[in-house]
Amino acid sequence: MAATATHSGAIDFEAKDSLRWWSRTPTVDYGFCSTCGSTLFWRAADKPDHLSITAGSLDQPTGLHTYEALFVSEAADYHDIDPSIHQHTHDRA
Repeated sequence: MAATATHSGAIDFEAKDSLRWWSRTPTVDYGFCSTCGSTLFWRAADKPDHLSITAGSLDQPTGLHTYEALFVSEAADYHDIDPSIHQHTHDRA
């Protein structure tokens, strides 16, 4: 999932009535649209001023650029991993 992030105070929710939060664990919350079910945001308890935003939920042009790839060792054969960006394999033991 592609994402960006901002300081939580820098974002204003226009459709607060359809925004719901779900706690996957005691330390991670996901914000989603209660109308369509799309994941929109997530936040971690250890970074209370940080809000991650799913890139697919933003209107284009976003101006975003990929600078890091996670779980590249688990990427499917159809994913093209750009070798010029920082990569995390997260290999499982």
